[in-house]
Amino acid sequence: MADNLQIGMVHGPGPAGAWDSERVSGPRVLRGTDGRWRMWYYGRDPSFDRLINLPTGRCGLATSIDGIVWQAEQGPLTMGAVLEPHADQSRFDSSHVGVSDVHLHGDVYWMWYFGGSQAMQSFGPHQVRGVDLRPGLAISRDGLRWRRIEGPHRGALLDVGAPGEFDAVMCGWPQVIHDGSDWKMYYHTLDMRRGFLVGLALSSDGLHWEKHGEVLGPGEAGAFDEQGAATRQVIRHDNRYLMFYEGVMKSGHRSIGLAVSDDGLSWRRQPGHEPNGSVFSHAPRGSGRWDAFAIGTPSLVAMDDGSWRMYYIGSNEVANHGPADEMALQHRIGLAVSTGTDLTRWRRWGE
Repeated sequence: MADNLQIGMVHGPGPAGAWDSERVSGPRVLRGTDGRWRMWYYGRDPSFDRLINLPTGRCGLATSIDGIVWQAEQGPLTMGAVLEPHADQSRFDSSHVGVSDVHLHGDVYWMWYFGGSQAMQSFGPHQVRGVDLRPGLAISRDGLRWRRIEGPHRGALLDVGAPGEFDAVMCGWPQVIHDGSDWKMYYHTLDMRRGFLVGLALSSDGLHWEKHGEVLGPGEAGAFDEQGAATRQVIRHDNRYLMFYEGVMKSGHRSIGLAVSDDGLSWRRQPGHEPNGSVFSHAPRGSGRWDAFAIGTPSLVAMDDGSWRMYYIGSNEVANHGPADEMALQHRIGLAVSTGTDLTRWRRWGE
Protein backbone atom coordinates (compact mmCIF):
# COMPACT_ATOMS: atom_id res chain seq x y z
CA MET A 1 0.00 0.00 0.00
CA ALA A 2 2.80 2.43 0.86
CA ASP A 3 4.33 1.92 -2.58
CA ASN A 4 0.97 2.60 -4.24
CA LEU A 5 0.76 5.91 -2.40
CA GLN A 6 4.13 6.91 -3.86
CA ILE A 7 3.51 5.99 -7.52
CA GLY A 8 5.21 8.47 -9.84
CA MET A 9 7.46 10.07 -7.24
CA VAL A 10 11.13 10.30 -8.26
CA HIS A 11 12.68 12.92 -5.95
CA GLY A 12 11.96 14.11 -2.43
CA PRO A 13 13.47 16.44 0.17
CA GLY A 14 17.14 16.20 1.09
CA PRO A 15 18.61 15.12 4.42
CA ALA A 16 18.67 17.27 7.54
CA GLY A 17 21.05 20.17 7.05
CA ALA A 18 20.53 20.37 3.29
CA TRP A 19 19.07 23.44 1.59
CA ASP A 20 16.06 21.35 0.44
CA SER A 21 15.42 19.33 3.60
CA GLU A 22 11.80 20.53 3.98
CA ARG A 23 10.46 20.57 0.42
CA VAL A 24 11.40 20.32 -3.25
CA SER A 25 9.49 21.81 -6.16
CA GLY A 26 9.60 23.21 -9.69
CA PRO A 27 11.78 20.71 -11.62
CA ARG A 28 13.40 21.85 -14.87
CA VAL A 29 15.01 18.87 -16.60
CA LEU A 30 17.56 18.67 -19.43
CA ARG A 31 18.82 15.50 -21.07
CA GLY A 32 22.45 16.11 -21.99
CA THR A 33 24.34 14.82 -25.02
CA ASP A 34 26.88 13.41 -22.55
CA GLY A 35 24.27 10.91 -21.32
CA ARG A 36 23.65 12.73 -18.03
CA TRP A 37 20.32 14.09 -16.96
CA ARG A 38 20.29 17.36 -15.03
CA MET A 39 17.42 18.67 -12.94
CA TRP A 40 17.38 22.12 -11.43
CA TYR A 41 14.67 22.71 -8.87
CA TYR A 42 13.78 24.97 -5.97
CA GLY A 43 12.96 24.25 -2.35
CA ARG A 44 13.80 25.19 1.20
CA ASP A 45 14.83 23.98 4.63
CA PRO A 46 12.68 24.42 7.78
CA SER A 47 14.56 27.54 8.88
CA PHE A 48 13.72 29.53 5.74
CA ASP A 49 11.59 32.67 6.27
CA ARG A 50 8.02 31.47 7.04
CA LEU A 51 6.54 34.82 5.97
CA ILE A 52 7.31 33.75 2.40
CA ASN A 53 4.25 31.61 1.77
CA LEU A 54 5.49 29.90 -1.39
CA PRO A 55 7.48 26.67 -1.96
CA THR A 56 10.42 28.75 -3.19
CA GLY A 57 13.58 29.63 -1.31
CA ARG A 58 16.83 28.47 -2.90
CA CYS A 59 17.68 26.46 -6.03
CA GLY A 60 19.76 23.32 -6.46
CA LEU A 61 20.86 20.67 -8.94
CA ALA A 62 20.40 16.90 -9.09
CA THR A 63 21.83 14.56 -11.74
CA SER A 64 20.93 11.12 -13.07
CA ILE A 65 22.05 8.55 -15.62
CA ASP A 66 18.50 7.55 -16.53
CA GLY A 67 16.20 10.40 -15.45
CA ILE A 68 14.61 8.12 -12.84
CA VAL A 69 17.06 7.83 -9.95
CA TRP A 70 18.44 11.23 -8.95
CA GLN A 71 21.43 12.29 -6.89
CA ALA A 72 21.56 15.78 -5.40
CA GLU A 73 24.76 17.67 -6.24
CA GLN A 74 26.59 19.79 -3.69
CA GLY A 75 26.41 23.41 -4.78
CA PRO A 76 28.78 26.19 -3.68
CA LEU A 77 26.21 28.24 -1.73
CA THR A 78 24.32 27.92 1.56
CA MET A 79 23.66 24.29 2.54
CA GLY A 80 24.65 23.13 -0.96
CA ALA A 81 22.38 25.37 -3.05
CA VAL A 82 23.39 26.71 -6.48
CA LEU A 83 21.28 29.91 -6.41
CA GLU A 84 19.99 31.80 -3.40
CA PRO A 85 18.45 35.17 -2.50
CA HIS A 86 20.66 38.16 -3.26
CA ALA A 87 22.41 39.78 -0.32
CA ASP A 88 21.40 43.28 -1.48
CA GLN A 89 18.08 43.87 0.30
CA SER A 90 17.00 46.45 -2.29
CA ARG A 91 16.95 43.95 -5.15
CA PHE A 92 13.95 42.18 -6.66
CA ASP A 93 15.25 38.75 -5.56
CA SER A 94 16.45 39.44 -2.01
CA SER A 95 13.89 37.31 -0.11
CA HIS A 96 13.54 34.10 -2.16
CA VAL A 97 14.23 32.63 -5.61
CA GLY A 98 12.95 29.81 -7.80
CA VAL A 99 14.16 28.34 -11.10
CA SER A 100 11.57 28.14 -13.88
CA ASP A 101 13.54 27.40 -17.08
CA VAL A 102 17.03 26.32 -18.16
CA HIS A 103 18.43 26.27 -21.71
CA LEU A 104 21.83 25.24 -23.02
CA HIS A 105 23.13 27.71 -25.61
CA GLY A 106 26.45 26.50 -26.96
CA ASP A 107 28.36 25.55 -23.83
CA VAL A 108 26.58 28.01 -21.53
CA TYR A 109 23.49 27.29 -19.43
CA TRP A 110 20.93 30.09 -19.25
CA MET A 111 18.64 29.95 -16.22
CA TRP A 112 15.49 32.00 -16.12
CA TYR A 113 14.40 32.33 -12.54
CA PHE A 114 12.10 34.50 -10.47
CA GLY A 115 12.43 36.17 -7.12
CA GLY A 116 10.59 38.20 -4.55
CA SER A 117 11.62 41.32 -2.68
CA GLN A 118 11.32 42.24 0.99
CA ALA A 119 7.93 43.90 0.40
CA MET A 120 5.01 42.74 2.57
CA GLN A 121 1.45 42.31 1.25
CA SER A 122 -1.87 41.39 2.83
CA PHE A 123 -3.93 38.40 1.69
CA GLY A 124 -7.00 38.43 3.90
CA PRO A 125 -5.78 38.14 7.51
CA HIS A 126 -2.31 37.00 6.41
CA GLN A 127 0.81 39.11 5.93
CA VAL A 128 3.21 37.58 3.40
CA ARG A 129 6.59 38.61 2.06
CA GLY A 130 7.96 38.60 -1.47
CA VAL A 131 4.81 38.01 -3.53
CA ASP A 132 5.90 40.74 -5.99
CA LEU A 133 7.65 38.21 -8.23
CA ARG A 134 9.79 39.34 -11.15
CA PRO A 135 11.88 37.37 -13.67
CA GLY A 136 15.67 37.23 -13.70
CA LEU A 137 18.44 35.55 -15.70
CA ALA A 138 21.66 33.81 -14.63
CA ILE A 139 24.30 31.98 -16.68
CA SER A 140 26.70 29.12 -15.91
CA ARG A 141 29.16 26.82 -17.65
CA ASP A 142 28.84 23.90 -15.22
CA GLY A 143 25.28 24.22 -13.92
CA LEU A 144 26.55 24.73 -10.36
CA ARG A 145 28.12 28.20 -10.33
CA TRP A 146 25.81 30.90 -11.60
CA ARG A 147 26.31 34.57 -12.44
CA ARG A 148 23.31 36.87 -12.51
CA ILE A 149 22.70 39.03 -15.59
CA GLU A 150 21.52 42.43 -14.41
CA GLY A 151 18.16 43.62 -15.68
CA PRO A 152 16.77 47.18 -15.58
CA HIS A 153 14.25 46.68 -12.76
CA ARG A 154 16.33 46.35 -9.58
CA GLY A 155 18.04 43.48 -11.40
CA ALA A 156 14.89 41.97 -12.93
CA LEU A 157 14.21 41.60 -16.66
CA LEU A 158 10.59 42.78 -16.32
CA ASP A 159 8.69 44.86 -13.79
CA VAL A 160 5.24 44.15 -12.44
CA GLY A 161 2.44 46.05 -14.12
CA ALA A 162 1.04 49.38 -13.03
CA PRO A 163 -2.01 49.40 -10.73
CA GLY A 164 -5.01 48.16 -12.68
CA GLU A 165 -2.98 46.18 -15.22
CA PHE A 166 -3.45 42.41 -15.37
CA ASP A 167 0.05 41.67 -14.02
CA ALA A 168 0.21 44.30 -11.28
CA VAL A 169 0.72 41.69 -8.53
CA MET A 170 3.50 39.54 -10.00
CA CYS A 171 5.34 38.36 -13.12
CA GLY A 172 6.42 34.93 -11.91
CA TRP A 173 7.69 31.60 -13.21
CA PRO A 174 9.17 32.84 -16.53
CA GLN A 175 9.50 30.17 -19.22
CA VAL A 176 11.22 30.95 -22.50
CA ILE A 177 11.08 29.52 -26.00
CA HIS A 178 13.62 30.54 -28.65
CA ASP A 179 12.37 30.58 -32.25
CA GLY A 180 15.29 31.56 -34.44
CA SER A 181 15.68 35.29 -33.89
CA ASP A 182 12.54 35.53 -31.80
CA TRP A 183 12.29 34.88 -28.04
CA LYS A 184 9.02 34.46 -26.18
CA MET A 185 8.74 34.58 -22.39
CA TYR A 186 5.58 33.19 -20.83
CA TYR A 187 4.91 34.07 -17.19
CA HIS A 188 1.92 34.11 -14.90
CA THR A 189 0.32 36.50 -12.51
CA LEU A 190 -2.56 36.58 -10.05
CA ASP A 191 -5.61 38.78 -10.38
CA MET A 192 -7.56 38.68 -7.12
CA ARG A 193 -10.89 38.83 -9.00
CA ARG A 194 -10.21 36.64 -12.04
CA GLY A 195 -7.54 34.19 -10.85
CA PHE A 196 -4.26 33.10 -12.43
CA LEU A 197 -3.41 34.56 -15.86
CA VAL A 198 -0.61 33.82 -18.33
CA GLY A 199 1.24 36.77 -19.84
CA LEU A 200 3.76 37.05 -22.66
CA ALA A 201 6.84 39.18 -23.27
CA LEU A 202 8.89 39.30 -26.49
CA SER A 203 12.60 39.80 -27.15
CA SER A 204 15.08 39.74 -30.03
CA ASP A 205 18.06 38.71 -27.87
CA GLY A 206 16.72 37.00 -24.73
CA LEU A 207 17.96 39.88 -22.59
CA HIS A 208 15.75 42.89 -23.35
CA TRP A 209 12.02 42.30 -23.15
CA GLU A 210 8.76 44.06 -24.04
CA LYS A 211 5.42 42.92 -22.69
CA HIS A 212 2.83 41.67 -25.18
CA GLY A 213 -0.05 41.18 -22.74
CA GLU A 214 -2.31 38.44 -21.42
CA VAL A 215 -2.56 35.29 -23.57
CA LEU A 216 -4.46 32.75 -21.43
CA GLY A 217 -6.98 33.26 -18.65
CA PRO A 218 -9.40 31.14 -16.60
CA GLY A 219 -11.48 28.33 -18.06
CA GLU A 220 -15.23 27.90 -17.87
CA ALA A 221 -17.16 27.69 -14.62
CA GLY A 222 -16.72 24.25 -13.06
CA ALA A 223 -13.69 23.39 -15.19
CA PHE A 224 -10.38 22.11 -13.82
CA ASP A 225 -8.91 25.54 -14.67
CA GLU A 226 -11.83 27.68 -13.51
CA GLN A 227 -9.46 29.73 -11.33
CA GLY A 228 -6.93 30.16 -14.11
CA ALA A 229 -3.68 28.94 -15.62
CA ALA A 230 -0.44 29.14 -13.66
CA THR A 231 2.94 27.43 -14.22
CA ARG A 232 3.49 26.07 -17.71
CA GLN A 233 5.86 24.86 -20.40
CA VAL A 234 5.53 25.79 -24.05
CA ILE A 235 7.13 23.56 -26.70
CA ARG A 236 7.18 23.47 -30.51
CA HIS A 237 5.72 20.22 -31.84
CA ASP A 238 4.43 19.32 -35.31
CA ASN A 239 4.62 22.96 -36.46
CA ARG A 240 2.48 24.18 -33.57
CA TYR A 241 3.03 25.57 -30.12
CA LEU A 242 1.80 23.42 -27.25
CA MET A 243 1.33 24.88 -23.77
CA PHE A 244 1.13 22.39 -20.90
CA TYR A 245 -0.19 24.44 -18.03
CA GLU A 246 -1.20 24.08 -14.40
CA GLY A 247 -4.94 24.61 -14.19
CA VAL A 248 -6.41 25.70 -10.86
CA MET A 249 -9.85 24.56 -9.69
CA LYS A 250 -12.09 26.60 -7.43
CA SER A 251 -11.24 24.12 -4.63
CA GLY A 252 -7.51 24.77 -5.15
CA HIS A 253 -6.85 21.34 -6.69
CA ARG A 254 -4.54 21.52 -9.69
CA SER A 255 -4.12 19.46 -12.85
CA ILE A 256 -2.25 19.81 -16.14
CA GLY A 257 -4.12 21.16 -19.15
CA LEU A 258 -3.15 21.67 -22.77
CA ALA A 259 -3.58 24.68 -25.05
CA VAL A 260 -2.44 24.93 -28.67
CA SER A 261 -1.41 27.84 -30.89
CA ASP A 262 -0.21 28.44 -34.43
CA ASP A 263 1.80 31.55 -33.57
CA GLY A 264 2.48 31.41 -29.82
CA LEU A 265 0.23 34.44 -29.32
CA SER A 266 -3.38 33.25 -29.70
CA TRP A 267 -4.24 30.10 -27.76
CA ARG A 268 -7.14 27.64 -27.71
CA ARG A 269 -7.73 24.96 -25.10
CA GLN A 270 -7.46 21.29 -26.06
CA PRO A 271 -9.94 19.08 -24.12
CA GLY A 272 -8.21 16.30 -22.21
CA HIS A 273 -9.19 12.69 -21.54
CA GLU A 274 -9.19 12.93 -17.73
CA PRO A 275 -12.61 13.06 -16.03
CA ASN A 276 -12.03 16.70 -15.07
CA GLY A 277 -11.09 17.70 -18.63
CA SER A 278 -7.34 17.93 -18.08
CA VAL A 279 -4.68 15.87 -19.85
CA PHE A 280 -3.05 14.81 -16.56
CA SER A 281 -4.92 15.02 -13.28
CA HIS A 282 -4.01 14.99 -9.62
CA ALA A 283 -4.51 11.58 -7.97
CA PRO A 284 -8.07 10.83 -6.76
CA ARG A 285 -9.29 12.91 -3.85
CA GLY A 286 -9.17 11.08 -0.55
CA SER A 287 -6.75 8.46 -1.90
CA GLY A 288 -3.91 9.44 0.43
CA ARG A 289 -1.58 9.61 -2.54
CA TRP A 290 1.37 12.01 -2.45
CA ASP A 291 -0.04 14.04 -5.38
CA ALA A 292 -3.77 13.92 -4.59
CA PHE A 293 -4.15 17.69 -4.13
CA ALA A 294 -2.14 19.29 -6.89
CA ILE A 295 0.26 18.69 -9.73
CA GLY A 296 2.04 21.46 -11.62
CA THR A 297 5.25 23.04 -12.99
CA PRO A 298 5.38 20.63 -15.97
CA SER A 299 8.82 20.05 -17.51
CA LEU A 300 8.81 18.02 -20.73
CA VAL A 301 11.63 15.98 -22.26
CA ALA A 302 11.46 14.29 -25.68
CA MET A 303 12.60 10.67 -25.84
CA ASP A 304 14.25 8.84 -28.75
CA ASP A 305 11.21 6.65 -29.45
CA GLY A 306 8.89 9.63 -29.96
CA SER A 307 7.36 9.49 -26.50
CA TRP A 308 7.74 12.22 -23.91
CA ARG A 309 8.43 12.49 -20.21
CA MET A 310 6.77 15.07 -18.01
CA TYR A 311 8.41 15.93 -14.69
CA TYR A 312 6.07 17.69 -12.30
CA ILE A 313 5.53 18.82 -8.74
CA GLY A 314 2.94 17.00 -6.65
CA SER A 315 1.42 17.87 -3.30
CA ASN A 316 -0.78 16.01 -0.86
CA GLU A 317 -4.19 16.80 0.56
CA VAL A 318 -4.26 18.38 4.01
CA ALA A 319 -7.14 19.48 6.21
CA ASN A 320 -8.23 23.11 6.18
CA HIS A 321 -5.92 24.11 3.35
CA GLY A 322 -6.47 27.66 2.15
CA PRO A 323 -4.84 30.03 -0.34
CA ALA A 324 -2.51 31.42 2.33
CA ASP A 325 -1.56 28.06 3.84
CA GLU A 326 0.97 26.79 1.29
CA MET A 327 3.37 25.65 3.99
CA ALA A 328 0.92 22.98 5.15
CA LEU A 329 1.44 21.04 1.92
CA GLN A 330 4.21 18.53 1.26
CA HIS A 331 5.93 18.95 -2.10
CA ARG A 332 7.65 16.18 -4.07
CA ILE A 333 8.81 15.73 -7.67
CA GLY A 334 7.15 13.17 -9.92
CA LEU A 335 7.34 11.75 -13.43
CA ALA A 336 4.66 10.94 -15.99
CA VAL A 337 5.15 9.38 -19.43
CA SER A 338 3.08 9.88 -22.56
CA THR A 339 1.19 7.08 -24.27
CA GLY A 340 3.54 6.76 -27.21
CA THR A 341 3.51 9.94 -29.26
CA ASP A 342 0.08 11.02 -27.92
CA LEU A 343 0.70 14.11 -25.79
CA THR A 344 -2.89 14.17 -24.56
CA ARG A 345 -2.59 10.89 -22.60
CA TRP A 346 -0.21 10.43 -19.66
CA ARG A 347 0.42 7.89 -16.91
CA ARG A 348 2.56 8.08 -13.81
CA TRP A 349 5.91 6.34 -13.87
CA GLY A 350 5.36 2.90 -12.34
CA GLU A 351 1.67 2.60 -13.23
